[in-house]
Amino acid sequence: MTLLRDLGRRKLRTSLTILGITIGIWALVVFGSMANKINALVAGGSEFYTGKVTVSAAGGQMGFGNPLSIDAADRVARLPGVGAVVPGVNMLLSDQMTGVSFGMPQMIEGQVAGADRGRETFTLHYASGRALTSADEGSNVAVLGSDLARQGDTRVSDTITLRGETFRVVGILEPTLTAPDGAAMIPLAAAQRLFVRSLPSLVSAKLDPATVVTGITIYPSPGTTAETVAAEIRAASPDLAVMTGADFDRQIGSATAILNSILVGIALISLAVGGLSVINTMAMSVAERTREIGIKRAIGGGRRRIVRELVTESAVIGFLGGAVGLALGAALVLVVNEAGRSSGTLLFQLTPGTALTAVAFSTVLGAVAGLVPALHAARLDPVAALRYE
Repeated sequence: MTLLRDLGRRKLRTSLTILGITIGIWALVVFGSMANKINALVAGGSEFYTGKVTVSAAGGQMGFGNPLSIDAADRVARLPGVGAVVPGVNMLLSDQMTGVSFGMPQMIEGQVAGADRGRETFTLHYASGRALTSADEGSNVAVLGSDLARQGDTRVSDTITLRGETFRVVGILEPTLTAPDGAAMIPLAAAQRLFVRSLPSLVSAKLDPATVVTGITIYPSPGTTAETVAAEIRAASPDLAVMTGADFDRQIGSATAILNSILVGIALISLAVGGLSVINTMAMSVAERTREIGIKRAIGGGRRRIVRELVTESAVIGFLGGAVGLALGAALVLVVNEAGRSSGTLLFQLTPGTALTAVAFSTVLGAVAGLVPALHAARLDPVAALRYE
């Protein structure tokens, strides 16, 4: 009760101080959740590309880009250390991209099911329906990612139109929090047909869809590393763009680290301003309560008790600001994610770790910010403090 009374002495000043902490924690929660989403996408991509090699046409990357002759798969398959070769097609779901998102856009992915010979380690789980099989080649069937299915309120046995063709949905994936959530997976032949049709007419007229892919995924033989196979491919076919999981981590991971630093830096600047406001509030509180502190010291109150009381008071200010900031930040994250859920645009991922860190950080920040005024108060001479007007 004494603590609440002390906080309530200057209600407006205390409220403004809590507001300063609230704004900082709100920024930390929002930007931290944005960074979590980016990191989840990158972690999913890193897991997907680990232990394999992806080959694209010159100028392409991650199996996406310019047309690539399927003959390249035969060339790669003859190299030492190659265990399985899977030609595939990756293309945008639509040329008209809308909304704001992090990571891969919505995609159409096509390959022959089972061509990896059981070497794929990135496991997909199905919310309903089934996976594609090699028997599906030649038919228009599709497996949809969770976000893509939610966007169209699509269920198994429904139909979906992909670039002008109708496909029957045979499976819907559970959320992965990464690229597959926005993907439509179809048989290779259908993907080849859609890809060639999407090219300029002067180009598509010269291509046989059955001979065109956008990328090739190579699985090394047991005992052979992806880096070794990648080196063999680069030496034998310098015209191909080659990427391993390590390349993905270097290229994407470094960019992600910079972006995360910017996002967290903005939040920390806001928190620093809030911390300064706590120092100001506590310094003024000490000045106003100098006589009270002198009385406590005169009747035997120790310096540690004075420090403890004032630091606890400032920590409570930090905690209240953190709790309110977390609530407001979580509300914004929820509202924005729900607004974008129907279109598959999820910008934030608020984790329990982020929430606990935000409140703990604000509490510690408040305590540390109040430490200097508290130490100053503890060092006051009791006689001089009693004479203070």
